[in-house]
Amino acid sequence: MNRHDIFDHIKEWGNAFTPAVIQGTHALFGPLVGRPDEAQVVRDQVYGDDPRHRLDIFKSDAASGARPVLLFVHGGGFVMGDKGAADAPFHNNIGAFAAKAGLVGATMSYRLAPGHGWPAGGEDVVRAVDWLAANIADHGGDPKRIFIMGTSAGATHVADAVTMGANVAGALMISGLYDVGRAEPNDFRTAYYGQEESDLTARSTLSRLAATKTPCLFSVSEYDPNDFQNQALWLVEAWVAAHGRWPEMHWLAGHNHLSSVSQIGSPHDDLGPLIEHFIARVGREPRGSQA
Repeated sequence: MNRHDIFDHIKEWGNAFTPAVIQGTHALFGPLVGRPDEAQVVRDQVYGDDPRHRLDIFKSDAASGARPVLLFVHGGGFVMGDKGAADAPFHNNIGAFAAKAGLVGATMSYRLAPGHGWPAGGEDVVRAVDWLAANIADHGGDPKRIFIMGTSAGATHVADAVTMGANVAGALMISGLYDVGRAEPNDFRTAYYGQEESDLTARSTLSRLAATKTPCLFSVSEYDPNDFQNQALWLVEAWVAAHGRWPEMHWLAGHNHLSSVSQIGSPHDDLGPLIEHFIARVGREPRGSQA
């Protein structure tokens, strides 16, 4: 299927986010994304005590020396999702992309609601980063150049990890929630954050994220649901108020809430080059010079 046909399908679905759209988007990109060399993958590394504290590492021979590390945090509305089995296109496509780009890739699973509410997801990202810092050199990665990237609920967990002080070189947030108090109410949000509306402002990352000195990249998709469109707007407003300038916010034309990440490593990848450029630029800067 050519690019025109793919994006015609996405445009026809609009900003709907239904099981049919999820299945359809995965069907479009599943056959197109890259697959890792399994001989270069180390699976199910244990980074904590919970059964879901597991991550996969995707090594690369494409570059010499210690390489930057890209840790991917999946979405799933706080209540579902995982890093992907060995035979799954998603999110092995992220690991394959990272390895091909000369990075060390990692994909993680984390504790889910309702069994584990806020701030479990952010804590697990921090825990995974700490594990990588201690162990990734054994796999060719640079512990001083760890980047964390999440989509949807995963982006929200990345935002929490940044504001918790995760020791990372940079963070990439793809269609996340940053102001939970103004987010549209739904059962998923309640399962993770609880029912008390008074708690939501304190549990939101917006003001603390806008003040961070950690280099950040954000994106929102043209056909993201309205809630994520609003979250991107509020993030920009808060960032400008804190810094006097826009954040690095990318608008992904033609994409929906899933295709932004499902496309990575495909011939039609619009986000992958932005990720590579961000890591190459930020990864060159000494940690103490970041502002």
